[in-house]
Amino acid sequence: MEPKKTPHYGYDPVLLISVMLLIGIGLVAVYSASSILAEARYGDHYYYLKRQTVFCLFGVMLMILAKNINYLFYRKLVYVLLGSVFLLLVLLLVPGLGIKVGGAQRWIKFGFISLQPSEAAKLSLAVFMAYSMSKNVEHMGTFLNGLLPHLLMAAIVIALILLQPDLGTAVIIGMWVLILLFVGGVHLGQLLVLLGLMTPAVFYLISHTAYRLHRWWAFLNPWEDPHGFGFQIIHSFLAFGSGGLAGVGLGNSKQKLFYLPEPHTDFVAAIIAEEAGFIGVSVLLILFALIVIRGIKIALNAPDLFGTYLALGISCMLALQVMVNMGVVMALLPTKGLTLPFISYGGSSLVISLISMGVLMSISRKAFDGSRVKK
Repeated sequence: MEPKKTPHYGYDPVLLISVMLLIGIGLVAVYSASSILAEARYGDHYYYLKRQTVFCLFGVMLMILAKNINYLFYRKLVYVLLGSVFLLLVLLLVPGLGIKVGGAQRWIKFGFISLQPSEAAKLSLAVFMAYSMSKNVEHMGTFLNGLLPHLLMAAIVIALILLQPDLGTAVIIGMWVLILLFVGGVHLGQLLVLLGLMTPAVFYLISHTAYRLHRWWAFLNPWEDPHGFGFQIIHSFLAFGSGGLAGVGLGNSKQKLFYLPEPHTDFVAAIIAEEAGFIGVSVLLILFALIVIRGIKIALNAPDLFGTYLALGISCMLALQVMVNMGVVMALLPTKGLTLPFISYGGSSLVISLISMGVLMSISRKAFDGSRVKK
């Protein structure tokens, strides 16, 4: 079926507008959530805002660059990208290179730049999955050529991320891989068996690590330890409850006054809920939904299977990360330590998210030009 003709902008305008609006909301949210903390730590209210603005400008430049590169070019770089990510994930474990924060070694420092390799791993793995699944489309229903090669590659990435340790990102990538493999044609029975093997492994990792176990009990009953492991969840509750319909007003959050730990990172959505209320959170979720819906539409109209799987992979990863982050701040899921894309403070997450949107826009340039040759 031929897709409906739409005005040709050289990109998807709805996608671009949604991304830019989220960036704007993110900058405001980061400043509002971090200004008091930044003043206390660095003597500068704008410390985190200035850094996030630099990350944003750099990310937007890379997004524009990615938009103007034919996405098919990434097929030639698939193993270069994967090899680079593997190298970074291994170097991260080398004493003196990896930066340890809160017991986890997730950042690697190059001069004055700190990188989080697990963020780059998501995009690199998306390119590999799209390349390999489109190349082996006729054999995806078999174990040897369908499930096994993709599972092995994903397992290497997940294992290296678990060594940091970062169980949250590892679980997200694992679930995302299962979704892509199902869409790609792997038999549901194989995936259910794999899921059945993964579930006890995850519970083992939780039950045999003290801080993960404490997080799990805090998720089940945060009031049992209100001044310890339940502290963050309880104050996230209070932020959401205080916000009501329209919020307490921009800059008027009480939970950012050293009640909610690191309010500008993983729990920034709680500050948005407090200051902008149900309306603000709804706007945020609508913008994310627009990006995911447009991403799926781009995937369905992509002129080749590589573009379809790549657009779908990027869209699914974004959707999963948003759902998990929002689930955590609303205590629907245990604390994971995952950022809210485009909103949370952090250079690696923001830059990789913007590059991903640039790749999605590159696919959209071909998706709506009337051509559709699936091969």
